[in-house]
Amino acid sequence: MSDVSRRDLFRGVLPAAAGLLGLPALASAIQESSSPYRRPKLKITDVRTAEVIAHGYQLHVRVYTDQGLVGHGEGTDAVRGGVPLVGMFRQALLGQDPLNVDALFERVRTNGIFAGAQAGQYVSALTAVEIALWDLAGKALGLPIYQLLGGKMRDRIRIYCDSQTEDPTDPEAPAKIAQIRDMGFTAVKIDIDERNDPLRWDAVNWTASNGEIDHMMKKIAFMRGSFEPRVDLAVDMHGRYDMTTGKRVAKEAETFKLLFLEEPVPAENVDAMRDIRESTSTPICCGENLFLRHGFRTVLEKRAVDIIMPDLQKCGGLLEGRKIADMAHTYYVPFAPHCVVSPIGTMASCHVCAAVPNFLVLEWHWIQRLDLWRNFAKEGEIINKGFVTMTDRPGIGVEMNEDAAKKAQVPGTPWFVPSAGAGA
Repeated sequence: MSDVSRRDLFRGVLPAAAGLLGLPALASAIQESSSPYRRPKLKITDVRTAEVIAHGYQLHVRVYTDQGLVGHGEGTDAVRGGVPLVGMFRQALLGQDPLNVDALFERVRTNGIFAGAQAGQYVSALTAVEIALWDLAGKALGLPIYQLLGGKMRDRIRIYCDSQTEDPTDPEAPAKIAQIRDMGFTAVKIDIDERNDPLRWDAVNWTASNGEIDHMMKKIAFMRGSFEPRVDLAVDMHGRYDMTTGKRVAKEAETFKLLFLEEPVPAENVDAMRDIRESTSTPICCGENLFLRHGFRTVLEKRAVDIIMPDLQKCGGLLEGRKIADMAHTYYVPFAPHCVVSPIGTMASCHVCAAVPNFLVLEWHWIQRLDLWRNFAKEGEIINKGFVTMTDRPGIGVEMNEDAAKKAQVPGTPWFVPSAGAGA
């Protein structure tokens, strides 16, 4: 590598070699060739956190190095309580080469085998760290993350809007729907599970009554009729119902030709999900509460879903998301990630969506907090007419606007405070 100039490196020698060398050799190559001063290997000096409430709880993580480079990642949902876990991970990361992303991920994951490293808070907190490492690696190499994941298959990422409206009796519904139309989205999702439906007979049992199902169909019909046919409509049941209800809803919804019906039953019973899928022509989707590629194996093997929906901010991260998408691709199953995070995490997800062949559509869930969304990143709005255009900037490609983000800070929590004895 000593004959490769810095200019040659960034024009294509290193990207082409990356897939052949693997991450450890890639780390060695960049440290030997990317600096005219032959700087020493990058070393992790600190890992810090900040906590935000927006659409739910988000954990932001920054990984610091001895060369002043910083990577930023974001986790969601199960990361509440993840700050102590990140503190535990820090001990395994300090002094390590941050370019060995997958090796560090496996080191922390396997160290936690008796601490919950199969799912939940552990994996979600580790996900935020993994994304920060990819952001850092991209910045060190001067490359966008999608280039490190195999290259870009598409320039734009299609986004669907979680509408936050579906009730035909809501007097604000016409204005909300007009806003979605004006923003140019080509796909919309609604929720039809309703804890407070007056026609529910039991506060615990989620077997839907005839009246509840009629209400569901009216919501679907209302939203389907509010958009032109080319705009796809998806429906979410949040895994709240039983198989009887799931089958009935999926069957009655066939006439609307949904993009997908999401989690009519909880995802932990793969056989029940498969039975619903086999009973209907409505595409069935699940995956936002599955973790690591291992969580998707049985779902795919048993043909339980038509579409998978990992949340890349909690399932294990960007490379794990790539691996899950590749598993699904062998079954010809589309990949439509769940996504409720800030522009930082959303753009991170877009890098995976750009790099895999079976990407379908990516979720967006911030229409109720547009001012925060548009100011959260220094780059401003990243969605244009329902699409995110991929950037060539290194790493994730967007940076947090601290002043805006702090407005959503969880009260009483630290904001990227250095750990005791930390370096840079």
